[in-house]
Parts: sequence; structure tokens; C-alpha cells
Amino acid sequence: MAEAKTQPTGESVAAFLDRVPDDERRADCRTLVRLMRAATGEDPVMWGTSIVGFGRYRYTYASGREGDWPIIGFAPRKNDLTLYIMPGFEPFAALMAKLGRHKTGKSCLYVKRLADVDGKVLAQLLAAAVKQMASRRVRT
Repeated sequence: MAEAKTQPTGESVAAFLDRVPDDERRADCRTLVRLMRAATGEDPVMWGTSIVGFGRYRYTYASGREGDWPIIGFAPRKNDLTLYIMPGFEPFAALMAKLGRHKTGKSCLYVKRLADVDGKVLAQLLAAAVKQMASRRVRT
């Protein structure tokens, strides 16, 4: 069975963040590192070339394909900060209603900048997502 394309790398997260061209986006990324480290108790790891991940869980698709993915993570994309919240958002409707300006995909939270959302609510969301994933967490 083929390996997932996005795997943990040995790249320095600090060096990756230093290359984020926009000052505000770079500061937001550093804030996300602090928030996600607090939520998981784990250090950040680069996954592929652009995802900063925290923790790890094992997934299995109906097809039988398996792989690992961060429990939570983020990527500084061109138009948005993309936060990966692996349980999705349905379990957290009350928090999402208080979060502030955002968009969502299945497990992706899109924000233009952290100033658009309530930081305390975001921290609660991250902690709740990590707790929801506890039974699937892989300890390394």
C-alpha cells in the first residue's frame, strides 16, 4: 500500500516560520505554535513542506489505507491561515459560534488573521479537539 505523501520531516519549524514573508502572518504562526503546544503538550513538527503539526494519530480509510497525521496543526497559506482540527467542527458548535470571523471545511478552519478570532475561544477549541482525539493518539 502506498505511503501518504505528507510525512514528518526533519526541517526546523523555526526556520520555516522565519521564511513566512508577511510580518503579521509570521507573528500569527508563532502564536499558533504556542497555543497548539499548550493544547497538546508536544513540540511542533514539520509535515511535508508547509504544515506544522502537533501530536500524531493513526487513521484507517475504508479502503484499508492507513497513515499518520497530526492531531492538530496549521499551514500559513497565501490567502488564509489553515488550521487542521481533526475531529471536525460539529462537536464544537457552541465554540464555533463564539469564535469570530472564519470559514470551515471538513477538518480545516480558515482565518485571514488571528485578530479576526477570539483567542480564548480558539484556545478552548484546540484543547477540546485534542481531548476528542485522545483515544486515537499515538505516543512517540
